[in-house]
Amino acid sequence: MWSRVSYFYDEESWMNKTNSLLLPRRTFIASGILLGSALIGKTRVWGSNTRDSQKAKETLSSDEKKWVDDSTMAKDLRNYFGQGYSCAESLLMVSLRYLQKPEELVWAAAGFGGGMYQRDLCGFLTGGIMALGYASGMLNISRKEAKEYCGGLVKEYWDWWGSQAPYRCAKIRTDGTTSAVCTNQGLLSAAKIEELLGSIKNKV
Repeated sequence: MWSRVSYFYDEESWMNKTNSLLLPRRTFIASGILLGSALIGKTRVWGSNTRDSQKAKETLSSDEKKWVDDSTMAKDLRNYFGQGYSCAESLLMVSLRYLQKPEELVWAAAGFGGGMYQRDLCGFLTGGIMALGYASGMLNISRKEAKEYCGGLVKEYWDWWGSQAPYRCAKIRTDGTTSAVCTNQGLLSAAKIEELLGSIKNKV
């Protein structure tokens, strides 16, 4: 690679013919950095801003209240969320309790609260996905099959979430809203994750 670059630099006639097409080294590097940043930014926006126009709920409908009231995990969530446990930790915790698994595993979610401390993807979203991944490992099937099954559940949860609320914390808890939007999204998420975990428990 280096010999090819040296060759081109040594070819005076080639350089003269293409000089108008060349960028100064610093300009070239700066352009590459800007392009890379733009691509990363676009990827991040595509991944976390999808359907961010959907507003989070400050109040639940009667059907949603009944769904939450009938959910063991949603009821249990109230014992953790806002009681020293973040959104991600509280949902993973009630998932572990529902699955009767060691509660110290909740530490896996410690870095995901508050949108990974960046107000990015909501912890109720990431914590729920962690629970689905962990539970999928309980299935008595091959690793490949379990991962495929997990992928289907994650897609269902992701799509359901998009119909309920924005994906990012910064878009969920906006100016003028109260903490009720977070609490309600947590309760709904717990009910949905319980529904998805139930499909795994029935197969174990």
